[in-house]
Amino acid sequence: MTNRADTLTPTRVARGTVLAAATLTIMAAAIIAPSLPAMREVFSGTPGAGLLVRLALTVTSLAIAISAPLSGIVADRVGRRPLLLSGLVLYAVTGTAGFFVNDLYLLLVTRAGLGLAVGAIMTAVSTLITDWFSGPDRASFLGLQQAFASLGGVVFLPLAGLLATVNWQAPFWIYSASAIVAVFAIVSLREPHRSSPAATEVQRTRLPGRIIGVYVLALVATLVFYMAPTQLPFLLEGFGSGPAVIGAVVAGSTLTSVAGALAFPRLRKRLSPTAITTLSVALLGLGWLLVGTAGTVVQVVAGLLVGGLGVGFVVPNLNLRLAEFAQPAHRGRVLSGLVTGIFLGQFLSPLVVQPLVQTIGIAGTFTWTGIAMGAGAALAALVSNRNNRKETR
Repeated sequence: MTNRADTLTPTRVARGTVLAAATLTIMAAAIIAPSLPAMREVFSGTPGAGLLVRLALTVTSLAIAISAPLSGIVADRVGRRPLLLSGLVLYAVTGTAGFFVNDLYLLLVTRAGLGLAVGAIMTAVSTLITDWFSGPDRASFLGLQQAFASLGGVVFLPLAGLLATVNWQAPFWIYSASAIVAVFAIVSLREPHRSSPAATEVQRTRLPGRIIGVYVLALVATLVFYMAPTQLPFLLEGFGSGPAVIGAVVAGSTLTSVAGALAFPRLRKRLSPTAITTLSVALLGLGWLLVGTAGTVVQVVAGLLVGGLGVGFVVPNLNLRLAEFAQPAHRGRVLSGLVTGIFLGQFLSPLVVQPLVQTIGIAGTFTWTGIAMGAGAALAALVSNRNNRKETR
């Protein structure tokens, strides 16, 4: 038999601290999205400024993707709490550093440092939650984790848009919120004892294939979803929208992610994990189709709301699947792979999408991406239905 980690009931302050840390993760890189058009003008003298400015947003995601496996090892060997604390401190330092930097290449370095911090925070938060809870409670709290991660976008992106109207560098001060969370983490966080790795070397057949499948799905879904902060500022600029409007509109994609994540525990009781994934992909595809065919900003917002709902379902669903697959002593490493998949998708998004944008434009790219996601969801539903019929027979 496999020993389970000893449970430690977290206090309300501890739970609140972990959820507050979650707000700093998913949309961390996108906080500077409203500043992208201004950054392009400021650094216009730098060769390749158009692409480098977009990379200032996504190099953070690359750093997260590369460093997350190391964070997973640290979480398992050293502990979740030390990893979270170091991540929160690094987040505050490297995030606010962008305010003082006037060189585009140096800015990219600070953004990479921010990525190391986010990878540590996200891995520590996910592993702490799966250590603390099991069964329906785990599904419920993972839903809350995604809701708060999305809520970070709802709060921080419009604020970043307002600050960007004053100065393109002002949004970097938002990262200082991490210092406050770090203080609460020092005071309140404790972590349960975990079983030794030797006790968890059983029942590992067939799991790697399933786990890799979850990672790939996370990468693709995030690659598509991250078209919102990387491409929409330039699409909305064509509608005459300023930084404040851009920040508010991009935040719309995270607003319904909150609702979807909060609804996830109930949805999980009614639908299978495969059905939830299929629904999520279908909603994301429909949302992007609406954005691509939009004639007004209101229609763009409608598409973002639909697509965001799908993301709100898929992330906690994938987190829960991995938590079910992983043994306690390896949980940090397994869950860190999901972090890698998510943020590698963020980094690759502008690089993969750029050839399409140059060929058919931003609107056309959203349209055809939406069609492709819808077709993928339909195919997944068909395959799942056939498998269910075979099992019934």
